[in-house]
Amino acid sequence: MTKTRTKRKIALMAASMAALAAAPGAASALASPPAGARAPAAAHTQPLTWEKCEGTGLDPRQRCATVDVPVDYSDPGGARIGIAVSRIAAERPEARRGALLMIAGGPGGGSLDEISGKGQKLPQEVRDAYDLVGFDPRGVGRSAPVSCGLDRGDLALTRFWPWPAADGSVAENMATARRTAAACARNGGDLIRHISTADNARDIDRVRAALGERKLSAWGVSYGAYTGAVHRELFPHRTDRFVLDSNPDGTGTLSDGQVSRGMWTAFETGVEDAFPEFAKWASRKGNPYRLADTEAGVRPLFLRLAERLDREPIPWPGANPAELNGNVLRQSMVSALYDPEGYPALAQLVLAARKGEAPPTPEQPPEPLLQNGLAVAVATFCNDSAWPTSSALYQRDADRSRAAHPLTAGMPRNATACAAWPQDPKRAPVRITAQGTSTVLLVQNERDPATPLAGARAVRAALGQRAVMVTMDATGHDAYLGNGNACGDRAVTRYLVTGHRPAGDKYCR
Repeated sequence: MTKTRTKRKIALMAASMAALAAAPGAASALASPPAGARAPAAAHTQPLTWEKCEGTGLDPRQRCATVDVPVDYSDPGGARIGIAVSRIAAERPEARRGALLMIAGGPGGGSLDEISGKGQKLPQEVRDAYDLVGFDPRGVGRSAPVSCGLDRGDLALTRFWPWPAADGSVAENMATARRTAAACARNGGDLIRHISTADNARDIDRVRAALGERKLSAWGVSYGAYTGAVHRELFPHRTDRFVLDSNPDGTGTLSDGQVSRGMWTAFETGVEDAFPEFAKWASRKGNPYRLADTEAGVRPLFLRLAERLDREPIPWPGANPAELNGNVLRQSMVSALYDPEGYPALAQLVLAARKGEAPPTPEQPPEPLLQNGLAVAVATFCNDSAWPTSSALYQRDADRSRAAHPLTAGMPRNATACAAWPQDPKRAPVRITAQGTSTVLLVQNERDPATPLAGARAVRAALGQRAVMVTMDATGHDAYLGNGNACGDRAVTRYLVTGHRPAGDKYCR
């Protein structure tokens, strides 16, 4: 993993729990007019027309096509959109066993061009056996992209991530929620009301059918793991080997049955799990960015600095917001914990802030990309399950969270745009159950800030005998071929190639 990738990953974290994946050429695609609704097309099983993909830096073997799907699955004869799909054929046709769909994190990320990047890091025996397939989910990238047309201030990370004010008040968060929900209703078109995990899962089955595959294998990461679990629930007989990597709790156990809100609540646990590893690193002798003499000294140093910046923000021209305040520091910490390669940037930020200085202006993703990712993230979280609307409830929950988990300062239980989102009483989250055949391998880092081990264990329990879980003694988000370890990577590769999982749940040191 390169330093460039780490900087890019942290910069794009505004619109996703796992990082908004900016595929090559995505910005130019998003700057184009959104794909309009089309008249009903022929049956979705018609052969795909594969053409050269748009964009630069792609594997020359990658080809792209479009799968027509309904905007509203309750009205299959109504308006339709195109789902952009990509494919690189199995490298040994005689060894081919099927298609492996890469499901990106987010919500707001796409895997259309990941098959040319991340996919090429898959072991050779996996690339020999599978066509690698990517796609942009509905509303993302080249699949009828949506935008809420938010003002620049509302594109700030500390607006999307609902950090309470310095005094703990959630009043401004509720105001931001109302502005964002209104902007999405005004500018998002009809599609934004039909962007949900269940819709994504149904689109995946249309992609499977269009590929001519009886069953589909998948590697879903972060939110993509939840999408894979929902697809597996809705289409159990059409799924083959499913690897669910860095699992959010889709069972609702973390927040009284509110699935989407529970995924935010998980940051309380995840950050507490991962921060000690940063503290170890930041107190290590010989570290040029050493913050404290002992591991125990890093946490109070960070908390005191955040409180000082709450009172005395440092001007930061060109940044959004244009000051380095306590919540910007806290958000930078959460982002850095996704990947240990982000630790030096966080430490440098801390060192500069302690001197009363701001570092160079952070690189910002292109605005069309950020607008698109935020719109899809908001729509997915809000359409997936109902959220409370009471300001008093959010204030109470944020106050309790600030007291119990000062690193995250109430953010995980605060109001997002979903607090003002029009609710559809007919919608309900798809429940993860133990029904169906046993074809799921969960893979999870022990210290994951965004999708903590506690949530993955809840998913594991809900799946029962359908799943086996590999837990890696590792820190960071994205386990397989990312921030995990060799033992866990071998277990996943073995399953994809041979179909053999560990005999039982496995811990990889």
